[in-house]
Amino acid sequence: MKRNVGFIVLFLSTLSIHAQVVSPVLQSYQKLFIRTALSTKPEVVENAIKDPDMKASLGSFFDYTLNFVLQYADVLKDDSEMIRLASTIARAAASAGEAQNRDALWRLFMAYRDTETRVAVLDALAILGKGDSRVIENLNQFLSNQNNVFRSGLIPDYAVLSACITTLGKLGDGSSFPVLFSAMIAGYPDEYSRLAAQALGAIKGDYKKYLIDVIRKNTPVEKIAAFKAALQHKDFTPADRGEIAENTLDISLSYIAPNEADQNYLDEMRYAAVRELTEQKWSRATTLAIKHFYRVQTDYSNGKIEKDRYIEAIRCLGAMGTSEAAQALSLQLGLINSTMERTKDFDELILVSVIEALGSIGDKVAFDYLLYIGYLAYPDAVQTAAREAMNRLKW
Repeated sequence: MKRNVGFIVLFLSTLSIHAQVVSPVLQSYQKLFIRTALSTKPEVVENAIKDPDMKASLGSFFDYTLNFVLQYADVLKDDSEMIRLASTIARAAASAGEAQNRDALWRLFMAYRDTETRVAVLDALAILGKGDSRVIENLNQFLSNQNNVFRSGLIPDYAVLSACITTLGKLGDGSSFPVLFSAMIAGYPDEYSRLAAQALGAIKGDYKKYLIDVIRKNTPVEKIAAFKAALQHKDFTPADRGEIAENTLDISLSYIAPNEADQNYLDEMRYAAVRELTEQKWSRATTLAIKHFYRVQTDYSNGKIEKDRYIEAIRCLGAMGTSEAAQALSLQLGLINSTMERTKDFDELILVSVIEALGSIGDKVAFDYLLYIGYLAYPDAVQTAAREAMNRLKW
């Protein structure tokens, strides 16, 4: 009884202000809400929903009641009766479909940490939050935080997690794709991973762009998962695959990994992107392919990678078919020729790969370097490859 009297005293000033502008029926429900005991306030809320005379005033009524539960959050957020009231208001607001209550509902979500209230708020926002960028941004951030909590070894509130994923799927905003993708591969129990996959499937829009966003913005393990998902997507055109591989190579070359495990993911992703660029002959990625080539060249010289990676980089330049790629390969051939002339030392597999790549491009910048092979004591197989490459040059 004393607690209810305190509620009435604190709300008298608010009530007097609202009385000047609200309809008589709304004013009546506000007075009833304040004066009744905490345990029976949910009934007032439920009766307001059923009253046809309140239809035009429900948004204002829910703002009023939400303000009440928010004012007492610090002292009563763990009280079972207050929790029942808070969740009742959230469900009623969803039923009424009043968009004006969205901000207050989110404040309620942040103030009350119990499962019942939070799930009720999320269910309400799934209906009321459509098209509201602030609501969607808040939900995205919350799910991102939950994913991080889980990765740190802590167990999230799975009921709230499930409701958040479901809500984002219902809202269907493209900005949620990266965080839902993260949830899908975070390692949650299967039912939540499947739920995230279903939510992803509900998002409409540019799937290619969404995957590129994940590749650019998410963690290394999520980046490579997104790239693999792109390669398995049957509806992507060769141009789509080339664009995705280009973005993948770009980020894998520029991203600074915080640890060795993440760097391994990035390296694996980079080599896979190079193979895809080679297959698609995606010349738009020439600058990146050259950058990758020089990095691989250094790593191979230092014994950090296998020869196959080096040859892949050479073939990728050949697939680019551009003058810039031809210049990089010609300089490499000049270096090999110079070393052969001085030391008689060369790697035939690498040399032939460079020659064949230059032949594929057919740029005349390679002529002098290919011609000079004939003046050196290379084996017949190398000489033949050089002549064939020269015959393919375009004049």
